[in-house]
Amino acid sequence: MTTRWGILGAGGIADAFTADLLGAGLTVTAVGSRRLDKAREFADRHGVAGAHGSYEELVADPEVDAVYVATPHPFHRDAALLAIRAGKHVLVEKPFTVNQAEAAEVLDAAREADVVALEAMWTRFLPQQVRLREVVRAGVVGEPRLLTAHHLQALPTDPRHRINDPALGGGALLDLGVYPVSFAADLLGPVETVAATGVLSDQGVDRRIGASLLHASGATSTVFAALDTAGANTAVLYGSEGRIEVDATFYAPGGFTVLDAEGAVVERYDAVDDGLRGMHHQAVELERLVAAGERESPALTHADMLEVMRVMDEMRRQVGVRYPGEAGGAVRVP
Repeated sequence: MTTRWGILGAGGIADAFTADLLGAGLTVTAVGSRRLDKAREFADRHGVAGAHGSYEELVADPEVDAVYVATPHPFHRDAALLAIRAGKHVLVEKPFTVNQAEAAEVLDAAREADVVALEAMWTRFLPQQVRLREVVRAGVVGEPRLLTAHHLQALPTDPRHRINDPALGGGALLDLGVYPVSFAADLLGPVETVAATGVLSDQGVDRRIGASLLHASGATSTVFAALDTAGANTAVLYGSEGRIEVDATFYAPGGFTVLDAEGAVVERYDAVDDGLRGMHHQAVELERLVAAGERESPALTHADMLEVMRVMDEMRRQVGVRYPGEAGGAVRVP
């Protein structure tokens, strides 16, 4: 049975996602925006039949089975709950929500409604990440001991831009740092200890943030994110018998090299260029879950989503980033 997608939000990330879905042969039947003219323009651009001037109309559309939530971060929770209560499966753009408490609320609602709720952390579903997990779990580089992953960008400095606005969940961590945190948790498992540092803007969001994470396995990871400093965005996993070097950018379709302890190449993985950005893989996984009657992906379980949110909550707590509505609102820490 074909899963029919509705797109909630008509911004840039929704554009990229929809283009990938259609390019991969998936079905998109409707888009919803708070402005009907914007929804119609989006629908016309992508050849989508349905255009709705509200999110409520989108989730009520009987031609929609699954909803992709593409709003700014602070609105993920409400949009996901709206779709879930309408009986729709949801794929929620990363970060899943602003904090762990909101994530738990959405996941509880999805379980009660018997629908799929999945974070659109596209890296977890890329073919390279599937192979990378296989290599690590097969012990090709021995016992995993240390991982480093950075996501550094030079983003707009306008204080009105969402990346700099506390009211819109701004800061480096939720937009960029979620990638290395999720990557480390994927390959090394749950985190026991978080030691974070950061530099905040005058508006109270993190311009740069990093952490040393001690995982329950005994492995350590170092993760960094910045919205005011561009970087190569590579990642390396070191094991007792070798290492894995992931090409730039580590979170997007690409390749990696597996080397033994002497530096000899054991395996080289190169991504196949199918002309798409790679965002369709997560949608394919949601469709697989729906068809199989499953509700959690082994690549990103509910526990995984909650773990990533927990670690980011603790990182923000340690550096002093709080958003409006979170115990005191945004604060500036010297």
